[in-house]
Amino acid sequence: MITIAAFKWVPDFARGFVRDLRLRWALEEAGIPYEVELIDSEMQKSETYRQWQPFGQVPAYRDEEVELFESGAIVLHIAATSKALAPADHPGQAQVAAWVFAALNSVEPRAQNYIHLRNAVSEDLQKAITAKLHDRLNALSDRLGDEDYLEGRFTAADIVMTTVLRELAAEEALSGFPRLQAYVDRNEGRVAFQKALSDQLADFDR
Repeated sequence: MITIAAFKWVPDFARGFVRDLRLRWALEEAGIPYEVELIDSEMQKSETYRQWQPFGQVPAYRDEEVELFESGAIVLHIAATSKALAPADHPGQAQVAAWVFAALNSVEPRAQNYIHLRNAVSEDLQKAITAKLHDRLNALSDRLGDEDYLEGRFTAADIVMTTVLRELAAEEALSGFPRLQAYVDRNEGRVAFQKALSDQLADFDR
């Protein structure tokens, strides 16, 4: 049985946005059963958990063959086992991987800077942070165009990109990017996403 690590509790603002959501969503899309190991702050600092996740973060992942950390790597590992998450051919898988890295390396850092720093810095720096974010969002919107998904069909890349963008959507930062807002809405409407989100929130409630 696949096991993923997730937090027992997070502050209200983080509920529904913790990175284990990416794994839950991928596994739901692939129809792969899994169990969740909920960790608290004591476990997070323990040597046992640090052997699994060196930085004490979530998520972490374990199956019969591997133990992994970092959500992007884990989603790609899951995608390699499921046609629901990536094409069967190597070129198609490579494109999915490229978009996963784009979400994590090209878009997410700009998004996180905007979310966490824009109200804590000077006006000039606020403008710079916003401009850098909009540069990435414009490029992404142009590339997506009128397509529903990044690679012509739903893949693991859409899971990772959507989880990056939905944090901006929650801050109303996609209001000037209707294609990207529609993309987030479309993917959040998927049954697998709704199940993954519901299960994450239920774990916090318990």
